[in-house]
Amino acid sequence: MPHPTHAPPIPARTIAPPAELSLEARMAATEAAMTIRLEEAAVAYEVNTAHIPTEPVDLGDIVTLPLTPTLQPPTPYPTPVAALLQRAHHRLLTGGWCSGALVDAEGARCLYGAIHAEARGDRSLEARGLEVLMDAIRRQFNDVDSVPSFNDGFTSGRIPMRMLDQAAGLADARGL
Repeated sequence: MPHPTHAPPIPARTIAPPAELSLEARMAATEAAMTIRLEEAAVAYEVNTAHIPTEPVDLGDIVTLPLTPTLQPPTPYPTPVAALLQRAHHRLLTGGWCSGALVDAEGARCLYGAIHAEARGDRSLEARGLEVLMDAIRRQFNDVDSVPSFNDGFTSGRIPMRMLDQAAGLADARGL
């Protein structure tokens, strides 16, 4: 059988021009491509940072004001419980915070000690202030059984004083 010297011709096909994609189809294709790129970037980030130890940061613990005795009290809340909690917060800012005692040797107070001092003997007002403070605390810390145990669980007064400030806002919002 003789070998052909040329390959037989390929029959010509008519190739249709590509159909133009609609705007929605182009957007869907772009979204799919971007999703793939973002997923690849996320994996690369995790791989590249896996060796770096990190802890969550609470900005409330970082952003602070200077604790000086010259701090002026803010405009008082118009409601009695909110005003009590605000005065207790100011007392801790100016007089100092402590744990393990109502009042320490330098005159610093715990949360309960500040509320007790600012209530000026009004047991009903003191009890309502402590109740609102516990509500504010339990919004962020579920396993707390009392104000003193919450206070004594910290070595710094930042979080307890922040909770006292939030409780004052909560009492004002409730009209107490």
